[in-house]
Amino acid sequence: MSMAAAVETQLPGDRISKRNFERLARFIYDYSGIKMPPTKLTMLEGRLRRRLRATNHATFDDYCDFLFNQDGLAQETIYLIDVVTTNKTDFFREAKHFDYMQSVALPAIAGSGVRTIRTWSSACSTGAEPYTMAMVLAEFAEGRNDVSYSVLATDLSTDVLQTARRGIYPEDLIAPVPRDLQRKYVLTAKQPDRREVRITPKLRSRIGFARMNLMDEKYPIGEPMHVIFCRNVLIYFDKQTQAGVLNRLCDCLAKGGYMFIGHSESITGFDLPLKQVSNTVFQRV
Repeated sequence: MSMAAAVETQLPGDRISKRNFERLARFIYDYSGIKMPPTKLTMLEGRLRRRLRATNHATFDDYCDFLFNQDGLAQETIYLIDVVTTNKTDFFREAKHFDYMQSVALPAIAGSGVRTIRTWSSACSTGAEPYTMAMVLAEFAEGRNDVSYSVLATDLSTDVLQTARRGIYPEDLIAPVPRDLQRKYVLTAKQPDRREVRITPKLRSRIGFARMNLMDEKYPIGEPMHVIFCRNVLIYFDKQTQAGVLNRLCDCLAKGGYMFIGHSESITGFDLPLKQVSNTVFQRV
């Protein structure tokens, strides 16, 4: 390899120093609750390189000096958090949750006299979860005059919220959606070579998207929710942070309402007004 080629392929930013990694990790944890142990140093470097380019800083030292010594956090925080958050999502992910929602939770909620079922996807990522919830809700409400529904979808990352609002996805991502629901709620591109689909305008209109940080002291969601999904986000928090988030979510859940968490998560050991009604499904008491 020539010297010129070596220079051209060298990634910007060199390495994050131990001191700056600790400063970044502390800020990310305090702001978002996301743990950043030393084992994630290489991951953080890889993700932050795009911010070095975007802010015209040659090295991680320069970037961190901008953040912490030149009041750069005021303008950079949202972008910094966007690049460190992990956003894995699929339609009908952990499908048994949606089976339970359809067969047990929604009939029970409607049977208690609720006329507008309020639901919340509290870590919605690029939108597959709230759109799946909306499909299940739309199917439940179809043909009924006594019940309606709303879906709130929030996330910390502005990048994923932008994708979620558009509702455009690679064709293969909707493979888990049953064919009958695809026909009703998914549009295919007019140019087949694009291999993209879009959620129908009618379904998109039933979801309100907003940026929200689960580390905030209060969640401004309005009236209590009847269904809350908070799946595969608690695993990124330590126990103290998990306790705070879960208590605040319970404050937002109507009595008799249902909370769904990820199958790899647990609320064992927390003093919460919840009873378990199915695997990783809990009801407010």
